[in-house]
Amino acid sequence: MKVVIMSGGRGTRISELFPNIPKPLIPIDGVPVLEREICSLRDQGFTEIILTVSYKADQIEEYFGDGSKFDVKINYFVEDTPLGNAGALVIMRAEGTLDGDFLLLNADSIFDVDFNRFVAFHNGKGGLVTLFTHPNSHPYDSGLIIADNEGKVEKWLTKEEPRPHWYKNRVNAGLHVINASVLDGLINDADKIGTIDPTTGKPIKVDLDRQILKPLCGSGQMYCYDSPEYVKDMGTPERFSQVCDDFKAGRVQAKNLKNEQKAIFLDRDGTINKYVRFLRNVDEFELLPGAAEAIKRINNSGCLAIVVTNQPVIARGEVTFEQLNEIHNKMETLLGEQGAYLDAIYFCPHHPDKGFEGEVPEFKIDCDCRKPKPGMLIKAAEDFNIDLKASWMVGDGKNDILAGKNADCKTVLIGEESFGEDFRVESLLDFTDKFLK
Repeated sequence: MKVVIMSGGRGTRISELFPNIPKPLIPIDGVPVLEREICSLRDQGFTEIILTVSYKADQIEEYFGDGSKFDVKINYFVEDTPLGNAGALVIMRAEGTLDGDFLLLNADSIFDVDFNRFVAFHNGKGGLVTLFTHPNSHPYDSGLIIADNEGKVEKWLTKEEPRPHWYKNRVNAGLHVINASVLDGLINDADKIGTIDPTTGKPIKVDLDRQILKPLCGSGQMYCYDSPEYVKDMGTPERFSQVCDDFKAGRVQAKNLKNEQKAIFLDRDGTINKYVRFLRNVDEFELLPGAAEAIKRINNSGCLAIVVTNQPVIARGEVTFEQLNEIHNKMETLLGEQGAYLDAIYFCPHHPDKGFEGEVPEFKIDCDCRKPKPGMLIKAAEDFNIDLKASWMVGDGKNDILAGKNADCKTVLIGEESFGEDFRVESLLDFTDKFLK
């Protein structure tokens, strides 16, 4: 599979640190960020690379050459005039350079991603485009991707556009698998791209998001691939500093899903939010004091923060899946406002006891996911390559402790009672104080 890396950025915001070199050559621990990207791709079997270059293109071409010294093949598309961030793609499609699926990446981010897993997901869905998506610490000023339960993208909201009151923390990371056929609608105008529009007097450009990707929303042909792997824009001095610190500390490399992950599994009610027996209404959801700070510490520790919660209100017919999603969206929004995020949420909708008015018969079963059974933890381990023995289960009840033990995790109880837990704490924040220093 070909890889196109957009490498023409000027890096205006970070130019005060590196005024004389193009953004792709900015060093991370002494090695240009683009070189790190290329080597990561090569190590995973992606060796046919196209660099779209513009600003100080000669420096980039001189450094990388034909790619042979990096054991890859590199071709260049030089933008002598501004084409927009997708103009080069349309022209290459018209010329026959791009065919079938290709990876499209940015040269201004640091990442360490299992691309083969990403591509396999794309192939399994059979769509035209797959977006790499993840939660971040500032969703309130980021573009949001809204998708259905199958991962089909329904809406793509820029940070300037109105958004739902409560929303899932799902942000486009700027990594894509794209089928070249999505460019076909514009190839008839390929020869006009870069020329002056007689009406506006400005160069004709093509915008990737606005003209190619966002129109696919709601079509069933664009999916999101949720991953906790490390992807971070390094476009400001502050972000660059954080990226460098993360790289030196090993946090970038460790998050690649080829490597076993450590997780902090979290019960929901009584652990993250105030306990309300059978929470049914989004208005009843309220974060516990210190919960957001604790989860932020988990995020910074390199461990995954994963909620595993029994939700028998679904089986009882008291809450719909839509209403539960709204409750969870509120949780993610409130956490995001304080710089914290969850890597995943797993819930069990089942309950074995029958005979209640309004119950949903298909969910009144003895399942494998309802705590104290470990099904949700095991599923998360399969999804994210988690080492359960190195992970924690934190909750406020007996079923939480038993589920953790059944999954072979270390267990922590919030509260005064004892259910055979490994450790006991006063709160989630207390847990992070004692065990995540």
